[in-house]
Amino acid sequence: MSVRDEVVRAAQSARAASRKLGTIGAEQRAAALRAMAQALRENASSIIAANAKDMAAGERAGLSSAMLDRLLLDDERVEEIAQALEEIAELPDPVGDVLKEWTIDNGLLIQRVACPIGVIGIIYESRPNVTADAAGLCIKSGNACVLRGGSEAINSNLELARVLSEAAVAAGLPDGAVTMIPVTDREAVQVMCRLPEHIDLIIPRGGEGLIRAVTENAQVPVLKHYRGMTQIYVDEHADLDLAVKLVHNAKVQRPGVCNAVENLYVHADAPEVLRAIVADLQAAGVEVRGCPRTRQIVGGINAATDEDFNTEYLDLILSIMVVDSLDEALEQIAAHTSGLTEAVITEDQEVAERFLREVDSAAVYHNASTRLTDGGVFGLGAEIGVSTDKIHARGPVGAAELTIYKYVCRGDGQIRT
Repeated sequence: MSVRDEVVRAAQSARAASRKLGTIGAEQRAAALRAMAQALRENASSIIAANAKDMAAGERAGLSSAMLDRLLLDDERVEEIAQALEEIAELPDPVGDVLKEWTIDNGLLIQRVACPIGVIGIIYESRPNVTADAAGLCIKSGNACVLRGGSEAINSNLELARVLSEAAVAAGLPDGAVTMIPVTDREAVQVMCRLPEHIDLIIPRGGEGLIRAVTENAQVPVLKHYRGMTQIYVDEHADLDLAVKLVHNAKVQRPGVCNAVENLYVHADAPEVLRAIVADLQAAGVEVRGCPRTRQIVGGINAATDEDFNTEYLDLILSIMVVDSLDEALEQIAAHTSGLTEAVITEDQEVAERFLREVDSAAVYHNASTRLTDGGVFGLGAEIGVSTDKIHARGPVGAAELTIYKYVCRGDGQIRT
């Protein structure tokens, strides 16, 4: 069977399942998620055995230790994946929520009601836990899913999808509700993106190259984020200890993720805060790159270029610029943002409120770490990704963000005159 035929078959199966899945009640879908979690526990040995094949192949291919760590599944991680499904099951069900209702002059009752999108295609890299997270969130929101994972995790993903799909069907969900494309050929991604008759939404989860390849080829709507480029402004009225703590967490706790800070702007009247932040970061192994004014205040750091302030390093590297005002900080943030996450550190409430109001990003923070931008942290149970789009869903994408709405109109003979 050709790659195209494999993808079309999977998408057709998901489309047929979506029509049935949309009619299944919240309790049955939640019960199915719990059954899927239990099936993962019962099949942990086969999942780990499949993962061992991917790990061996990854080592032969020279994958980095960080990539291998993302790929690894063991008993503890399988249990974590199962628990995540159970957490999703316990979340409020978004399907059928009446978002708004009103009655017009002729007595017609109009309700805006949340409903499933239909079939969601999810394209992702390396992390096999995404297979379960994506399937769980789609079922919670009444959607069928077509999954296409990265080649480095093909054995893990296929086994996870088999276990999840069989458990879902045994729990009364339609066959095809969870569908995995079994080929690693890149052509599969191109075909998925050009099946608007079968797939309603594509969500790419991975690096900028993958996301750009999807969006440039898509005939299906895409929900995405290109990159992080997270930024923090430290105001002249910032508390020194708090600023050190928050910047440290935002950069050091996990530097290789999209909500880790890349650019830091510090008010010119807060030199002691700047020195303390730099000393803390350098002690943690961070390479600090500064503008000329930053280097005047703090010696022994590398010069930052214009390119540095536009680069998502996803590493222990931070670019710092000294600014003279909130206005200048806002201008710099607007010039370099990807629209994902920004934060302000200040004890001045007026500065904080203006920052929160004027910065146009999916998540904005006052006196908190940017690392908190995450579906699990936000109480969404899990996430398929963090969207920087401004249409339909923005920020962490959980079950509620995988619904759309329709208008339900109840009348007693109204006509248009």
